Amino acid sequence: MANKIRMVWTAAALVPLALLAACGSSSGGTSPSSSAAPPASASGKSITETGSTLLFPVFGAWQTAYSAADPSVTITSGATGSGTGITDASQGLVNVGGSDAYLSSSDISQYPGLLNIPLTVAAVDVNYYVTGVKKPLNLTGTVLAEIYTGKITKWNDPAIAKLNPGVTLPAETIVTLHRADSSGSTFLFTSYMNAQDPSAWPSADVGTTITWPSAPGALAETGSGGMLAACGATKGCISYLGISYLAKATTAGLGTASLANKAGKFQQPAPAAISAALASFSTPPASGAESLINTSAAKGYPIINYEYAIVKKTQPSAAEASAVKAFLKWVVTTGDTATYLSAAGFEPLPASTQAISETLINSISG
Repeated sequence: MANKIRMVWTAAALVPLALLAACGSSSGGTSPSSSAAPPASASGKSITETGSTLLFPVFGAWQTAYSAADPSVTITSGATGSGTGITDASQGLVNVGGSDAYLSSSDISQYPGLLNIPLTVAAVDVNYYVTGVKKPLNLTGTVLAEIYTGKITKWNDPAIAKLNPGVTLPAETIVTLHRADSSGSTFLFTSYMNAQDPSAWPSADVGTTITWPSAPGALAETGSGGMLAACGATKGCISYLGISYLAKATTAGLGTASLANKAGKFQQPAPAAISAALASFSTPPASGAESLINTSAAKGYPIINYEYAIVKKTQPSAAEASAVKAFLKWVVTTGDTATYLSAAGFEPLPASTQAISETLINSISG
């Protein structure tokens, strides 16, 4: 397939997208308030964020709790997709860009002054609507690549049947769904297919925005909410969603695939499997950029990632720098706990990664 990718820097990403309806307004959702008040240095300041729809439900919980602890701090956020969040942050339109995708060293050299700050740990799941199938289906990166390139077009294809002995699969046409907007979930999903089988899904076709192959009936949707709604309304669909939408996907009657990891074992995106995968990776480098795709841990789920704050190291003013630093320090400590993460299926940062995040946060100035 022709490559017209750019991981995050696309013209389309410059146009803010509608907020995710399923998550409410940009003021965020509700969450128990934190008992730990933010530092006084943050008082009377405002912080703006746009970005990942996967991160948005958790960011909304952080936003609500932090503002409740100190009402003088105004935080606004928007679920616009990771690509837009990164572009907004790079252009100084917002203080924080929320992203499922990290910036590589080449990205940072092209757009200097941006920081990758790990905030928490999430996963991406693969969901489907297959008539009569209730048991979780086993899928591999190779089979997913062949589905998304149109080589496999029916749910009862022998390649899928071989992975799922004893499951009666219908001769139902597969309808592939993908993100129309610049999406970190797309980056992670395509990274998994490439890691599992680079001959079926080459690295040139990994990114937040790619030219998707023309699989029969393929649908393009905006935002995680759009993917969820479209898959729930389309028999035969297959889609990829951030784990913060897993409960809604289950309520909508969608199945969740068990995905093969590097060890060849099939795992669901359960907390224990996410933790097992996380434990198999080393501490990220000082830049914070680290791929957590395709774990070799037998009990690990293969599509996990750090959720990032993409932040300009030099903020417009000392006051804004102080506010951003205070908020992000709260996020990676008090905010990175079960109180805020469990409902969305996220996991906290390892202590070693948290230390890197705090060092990066401390480097922000105004």
